[in-house]
Amino acid sequence: MGLSLIVYFISQRDTGKKEPLATVGLPAPNLEVADAVTSRKLSLADLKGKVLFINFWATWCQPCREEMPSIEGLFKRFTDNKDFVMLTILFRDDPQAGINYLKQNRFNFPLMLDKEGQTAKAYGLTGVPETYIIDKKGILREKIIGPYQWDSPEALELISRLLKE
Repeated sequence: MGLSLIVYFISQRDTGKKEPLATVGLPAPNLEVADAVTSRKLSLADLKGKVLFINFWATWCQPCREEMPSIEGLFKRFTDNKDFVMLTILFRDDPQAGINYLKQNRFNFPLMLDKEGQTAKAYGLTGVPETYIIDKKGILREKIIGPYQWDSPEALELISRLLKE
């Protein structure tokens, strides 16, 4: 009897509804971020019908800093395509440090803030850098943990293919 009561209480302990984490092949979790410069807020619904490139990073993260030039290359390649949106989200870092870092390095891609950390939590962020690519239908198509060469032929082909869908 005692063991069955323990099993019952353990099984009942975590019955709260959990939001699904970002899973490739499933709809992307919502995001709520604000532009670091203009404070303009964005959610996933605002970006419907766009291919999204979402990269979490920090100025204190050396691998993040190493991949930044390739992110700038990707941004420049698709900056004129109205169906492509790049969101780089500063994670556990000072917003002014992020703004200064981009200015010092002449990076032009948008810097977003996740003030309460809700977007990082919704996506199940494990660390930085971490990148998510979402198609026009809102389906998560790629999840890359760690640095990547975003201006490589493979990355450019992936984005081009998703833009054509």
